[in-house]
Amino acid sequence: MTTVAVLAALLAGAYAVAVLEAWARTGRMRPGGPLFAAAALIGRESFVPRKPDRLFFEAAPVLLLVAAVLAAAVLPWAPGLVIVDLATGALFVNAAFAYVLVALIMAGWGPDGAYAMVGGWRFLGQLIGYSMLIVMPITAVAMRAESLVTTVIVDSQAGVWNIVYQPLGFVLFFIAAMALAFLPPFDLPTAPGELAGGVEAEYAGRRLAVLRLARALLVVAVALATTVFYLGGWRGPWLPPWAWTGLKTLAVAAAMFALGGRLPRVREAHFLAWCWKLGIPLALLNIFVVGLLVLAVP
Repeated sequence: MTTVAVLAALLAGAYAVAVLEAWARTGRMRPGGPLFAAAALIGRESFVPRKPDRLFFEAAPVLLLVAAVLAAAVLPWAPGLVIVDLATGALFVNAAFAYVLVALIMAGWGPDGAYAMVGGWRFLGQLIGYSMLIVMPITAVAMRAESLVTTVIVDSQAGVWNIVYQPLGFVLFFIAAMALAFLPPFDLPTAPGELAGGVEAEYAGRRLAVLRLARALLVVAVALATTVFYLGGWRGPWLPPWAWTGLKTLAVAAAMFALGGRLPRVREAHFLAWCWKLGIPLALLNIFVVGLLVLAVP
């Protein structure tokens, strides 16, 4: 029953994220837009490129979907409302997100198309940049909670949320999460108007529908991770715990769309340089400051 409830919450979140993304892009709120788009894709013929690597081509959308669901499986929506409450849940989230790269490389290589391949390799450049900015802030979060269990991390924020306790870690994780979900200005793998869709360029019909559903679920997963690690998870007055988690998750996703839509696209080389020259030193500083606070403040 818990698994069904969490999966239903993820699908509802993906639907809401699709509505928010279209609103941020066009300025129009169309609640029925995702349904019409999904129906159009499902009803359209699903073309296959002339000389694809069929295994990679077919498996890439499914693997991206699985990676997003696996990451969300260890993130709690409320006390007891989590699919698997792993002892190493925080690390499992990072491990699941690593398969996003595998899925996009497969989506780029499988169709045997130039635009798709460029998009896949661009994402590899992004991963080299943001990967440490995912795991290092999680390390600081686990230091404060003295645990890798995601429910314990939420409980550790009973007094002060981590966004207040370690704001630098929140900013770094937020930027890395946007790059992980290849949201603007880090949308080089798809690059609308430049790569004709990039890793999506050779997909159509049902395959494209699965790929876009997976991307929406990935946005939900990174927003949910931000909520659990930095925004107190389900904590809040008056409303049920699951409602607070849902509202915070949607607020994080909306903030990502609003911020990304107002910034110019960042080249992977520049992003990599900024992450390694500035981001990683700041992440080390964040770990050092959190360590001092943990020792100094009971």
